Amino acid sequence: MKRRPRRSVPAVLTAVVVLAACVLVAVVAIQMILGERPWISFDSVASALHDLRWTDVVPAVAGGVVALLGLVLVLAAILPGATTVLPLGGSFDAGAARGGYRSTLRAAAADVDGVSGAAVKLGARRVKVRVETARTRPDGLADAVREAVGHRLDQVGPATRPAVSVRVRAPRRKS
Repeated sequence: MKRRPRRSVPAVLTAVVVLAACVLVAVVAIQMILGERPWISFDSVASALHDLRWTDVVPAVAGGVVALLGLVLVLAAILPGATTVLPLGGSFDAGAARGGYRSTLRAAAADVDGVSGAAVKLGARRVKVRVETARTRPDGLADAVREAVGHRLDQVGPATRPAVSVRVRAPRRKS
């Protein structure tokens, strides 16, 4: 069970742009049917486009922008996002939410004696733990945090156990 995030932001942005264009075209068409002066004159748009050349800067820039936006939308649709539910081992199809997984590992790191604060970053194959301590000599603290986080990982039982790296931030020693 590897649930991925939905691509709602690119889909909503695309839908809003297409909807705005459709509303504009519909309003102009209704204005023309009713015999009123339209917001955008077809003749002025056609003459402005007729005067442009393919070698001009404006069509090249507009084409580049549209191609870049299309590429961004295609990449957003194709590339997988970070998993929202991480698979757990065992015979059942079970998973843990990314936020809960991170908070339980952060709590395990923060429970180690001498740790005043902890932050956890989840990667595909690695868990990075940053801890802060008030100790001036943090010898052995990284190993204790690594062991505590490893023990919690054993309790949670992920499908693939990530490697744990720990960085300790301690106050500077006074010389």
